[in-house]
Amino acid sequence: MTDLGSLYASNGDHPELKTNMGVDYVINYKITYDRAEAEAGFTQLVEALTRVGLACEVRDGRESSLLVFVKVASEKHLINHIYRERVQDWLYGVRINAPDKDVGNEFVNHPISEAERLRTVYLLITKPKNDGGAGITPKIGQWKYVTSIFPLHNHSFNRQWIKQWSTKYFLDEKDLDQIRDRFGESVAFYFAFVQSYFAFLLFPAAFGFGAWLILGRYSWFYAVVNSLWTIVFFEWWKKKEVDLAVQWGVRGVSRIQRPRTQFKWEHEAVDPVTGEAVKIYSPVKRLRTQLLQIPFALGCLAILGALYVFCFSIEIFLSEIYNGPFKSYLTFTPTIILTGVLPALSTVLSNFAEQLTDRENYETIDTHQAALVRKIFIINFITSYTPLFLSAFVYMPFGNILVPYLDIFKITAEKFSNEKSITTEGFHINPDRLKKQMIYFTVTAQIVNFALEVVVPYVKRKAFKEVEKASKGKASTAKDVPEEHAFLQRVRDEAELEVYDVTGDYREMVIQFGYLSLFSAVWPLTPVSFLINNWVELRSDAMKIAVSSQRPIPWRADSIGPWLNALGFLSWFGSLVSSAIVYLFNGDAEGPGGDPSGIALWGLLLSMLLSEHIYLAAQFTVRYVLSQIDSPGLQKERAQRFAMRKQVLEETLGPEVTEKPLPPTPQAGEKITRESLEEEARKISTQGGGTPEQLFWLRQQGMDETIQIGRNLISQVKIGKR
Repeated sequence: MTDLGSLYASNGDHPELKTNMGVDYVINYKITYDRAEAEAGFTQLVEALTRVGLACEVRDGRESSLLVFVKVASEKHLINHIYRERVQDWLYGVRINAPDKDVGNEFVNHPISEAERLRTVYLLITKPKNDGGAGITPKIGQWKYVTSIFPLHNHSFNRQWIKQWSTKYFLDEKDLDQIRDRFGESVAFYFAFVQSYFAFLLFPAAFGFGAWLILGRYSWFYAVVNSLWTIVFFEWWKKKEVDLAVQWGVRGVSRIQRPRTQFKWEHEAVDPVTGEAVKIYSPVKRLRTQLLQIPFALGCLAILGALYVFCFSIEIFLSEIYNGPFKSYLTFTPTIILTGVLPALSTVLSNFAEQLTDRENYETIDTHQAALVRKIFIINFITSYTPLFLSAFVYMPFGNILVPYLDIFKITAEKFSNEKSITTEGFHINPDRLKKQMIYFTVTAQIVNFALEVVVPYVKRKAFKEVEKASKGKASTAKDVPEEHAFLQRVRDEAELEVYDVTGDYREMVIQFGYLSLFSAVWPLTPVSFLINNWVELRSDAMKIAVSSQRPIPWRADSIGPWLNALGFLSWFGSLVSSAIVYLFNGDAEGPGGDPSGIALWGLLLSMLLSEHIYLAAQFTVRYVLSQIDSPGLQKERAQRFAMRKQVLEETLGPEVTEKPLPPTPQAGEKITRESLEEEARKISTQGGGTPEQLFWLRQQGMDETIQIGRNLISQVKIGKR
């Protein structure tokens, strides 16, 4: 894959980066040992693509694979599909105005973006056959040898993108629109969220720095301000994402769900709204399976909690009690255990979460993904915050009571040691333990994560490239046409990259927000660290997409999805945890000092209850205030709805119905004259004298006579003296 230097190159030395050869997608097809099966599968693949109007070219891949290049055979065919999608958007209320009846005018006024084109072609490849697609699902069923389907990077844009962002402090709306047009709204919403989060961090970073200098740790004032900040940010972002969805024309797009091919339906029924036949799976059966999430969450808590408690106990024993040989080395034992066991255990639990979500049998990809994200969040919540919970609510309050039980490690060590007795020292609560843990999670862990995301993949690619050069594996590329060789090498490199998953990036930001919401009262410099990290994170994520990952499928979205609920939960839960920490530690850095006898349980519960009520009141107030503030997106939506209603009225009843009616006054309209009134009186007399109502309106002949009679009546009125 091209390295960062290639992206920055502008001297024309990399012609393979300047063109994608008109390719929309590349399908990586694995060749098996059974050549007959491989040929049959490849034939089915090309036939399925051709039947839906896609043109194919095949070239040799790498490591027993073929690269099938796909593009739309006819631009008219693509335009028809995109036009139908826009009509569908209008029917579902995603767009307010119907597409222009003249297809040509529609695409002149609203051109096809790169993301819209790629998304439509991908749906042509993957949608079920009965929905007009080829029905190709990688690694599933008859397509088990299709290892990946990916679009090619636009390196001209990527190079400009990386250069531009490396010189900017803040992103603007134009930057987000560029991401949306290239990578779709799903990725654009992530960058919009991180940019908004970064901008909002300016206040808590400045306030936290001041609190660190003046107030110190465990300040109730800092905790209150921090909790209020989480409320304002959460409520503001809810409004902001609606505004972005309107501006990007995707509000309500989540209602247009992508069908999931693995869905197993039981029977068909008529949709009461559309009248169409829909596939049904028993909601009772799904609910039974969903209830398994409760034991799943408890099981994750028990398994991961037991691991953390075990390592936590060993760490306390080795670092604060044990005083024997090799102490400086043995203190790394818990870290080694967690490093070796935790990733494997998290993988097992994540796989189980996927299996449980599969059993819930959702009809659409979006609902399936949302259910999976909820389970993944539970796992990450436990793995991320358990060490801090143990230190804050177990070690600090109950340390002196629990330490005697750690003698089991001393007895175990004596059995495996040549010494008759293991040397120990007196136990004392470490008052800086909680702060040091926060510094690790908010600084050290962020640096390690950056290295794992950016540096390690880069080093691996460079190393693999050197190994490949030294090996004889390149012999298969000798058949490349010379003018295609550089381009095909680039495609082979992209085929080996990891698939970009925006869910992983959302997870990082939400977990980080949790540290800030739950535990930043321990170390007020937490938002300062996150502010610096997120400036780097924005640019490293852009580089990860451009250099380290396959180009993402440009899916649409109208929000950050289930992660919004996770933010709301962390904001609320933070008010409880922060109040508990401040109550336990305020005024004394050691807190309870390992002895819970000084803790008034009623005071702890009362402080948490009061904090929650203040939180709910503040949330209601902030929500109300923000609801009174208008936004460009909502203004645009109202303007579009008004224009649509006006257009419908004009088309239905004529343009005159929308014009303001002019009254028949002397200045505009028919003038009332003596002749017209006499003529009307004559008509009435010939018809029998007229009714009292008709005669009532004939006493005065026009506006001038009404004014004159009124003035005479005023002059005749006798006004008594006061």
